[in-house]
Amino acid sequence: MTATMITRKWYTTAEVAEMLGYGLSKTKMLVLTGEIHSLKDGRNRRILPRWVDEYVERLAQEAEQRWSA
Repeated sequence: MTATMITRKWYTTAEVAEMLGYGLSKTKMLVLTGEIHSLKDGRNRRILPRWVDEYVERLAQEAEQRWSA
């Protein structure tokens, strides 16, 4: 028998908040305003790992632009 490794396909809002070091309220606001993309799955929101990466990358690019100005 071989063990199968399951890779996470998406995260909950609470998991993203923990990953980013943000509070749950701030993360929910980022989702509601569209700054972090999400999809509705029943009553819950789900966030793809690449959407979290895109948000972090966008913040980094904005910071770099401010520093170089």
